[in-house]
Amino acid sequence: MKPAVVLCLLVGFLASIGQAQERPYFVTYSHEMEEPGNLEIEFFNAVGKPPAGNRFIGSNIEFEYGATSWWTMEFYLDGQVTQHDSTIFTGYRWENRFRPLLREHWINPVIYIEFENINGGDKALREVVGHDGKQDVSGPNAEVRQEKKREMELKLILGRNYRGWNISENIIAEKNLANQPWEFGYAVGASRPLSLAASAHNCTFCGEKFQAGVEMYGGLGDRYSFGTNQTSHYLGPLINWTAPNGITFSFSPQFGLNDYSIPRLYRFGVSYEIDQLFSRFHRGAR
Repeated sequence: MKPAVVLCLLVGFLASIGQAQERPYFVTYSHEMEEPGNLEIEFFNAVGKPPAGNRFIGSNIEFEYGATSWWTMEFYLDGQVTQHDSTIFTGYRWENRFRPLLREHWINPVIYIEFENINGGDKALREVVGHDGKQDVSGPNAEVRQEKKREMELKLILGRNYRGWNISENIIAEKNLANQPWEFGYAVGASRPLSLAASAHNCTFCGEKFQAGVEMYGGLGDRYSFGTNQTSHYLGPLINWTAPNGITFSFSPQFGLNDYSIPRLYRFGVSYEIDQLFSRFHRGAR
C-alpha cells in the first residue's frame, strides 16, 4: 500500500493550488474533457471477493492531462493486493480521448483509444468486456501474472448534460494483439450535483459539493459469441464530495447482477486537479 501513502502525501502537498469538480463514475466516461493545461491525479480502487478466491484490492494511479480543448491524454499504473497471497504490479495503460465536436450538442461524441500492457493479475476492473467474470480474479498471483496482455481498446463515448444531469454511454471494443478475437462491452451512467445553485458563502458540506448518480456496466461477448450469454454485469449507486481544498473523494458499492459476476464490489477513489501545471513552472522560473 506504499503507493497510496505517497499519493496522499503528494495530494496534500498540492492542496493549495487547484480545484476540481468530478463526475462520480468509476467505469463510465463522460464526454467532458480535461481543461487544457490542467493535470489531474487520481487514485481509484476496487475491493472484492470472488466466491472461490481471496479478497483483493485492485488499484490504479492515473495522470490525466488536457493537451488541447479536443484532446485529453492519460497514463495509468496498475497494481493489486490479494489477501493470503501477494502484492504485484500489473502493468500500465496509455489512453487518448478526442472530441470532434467542441460545442455542446444534443449528443456529444468522444473517441477513446487506449493501449494496455498488463498481465492476467490485473484487478483494477476499469472496464468489463467479453466474458470477463469472477473466474478471472480467482487465480493465484504467481500463476496469473505470467499471462501477458497487450491490448488495444476503443470506446465510443456519448454524453449529454441536461438540466443539471449528465447522461453518458460507452460502447467498448477491445482486441488482444496476440491474434485474439474482438471483445465487446458497455457502460452507462447518470449523475448530477445535489444542488445546482451555488451557496452565497463558503461551505464544506453544501449540496453543490456533492454529486450522486448510478452506473451499470458489463460484457457483451466477442465476435464469435456476441450477446449477454456467460457475461458479467454490475450496477451500483455513486457519490462523491469535493472538499474545500479541491480534493474529491468518491465511493460506490456495486452489485453483481448474475452468477457470472463478483457478488459485490466496493469502489473508492481520491482525485486532485492541478490548474495550468506548466504555467506554474514558468511563473516560478521568473
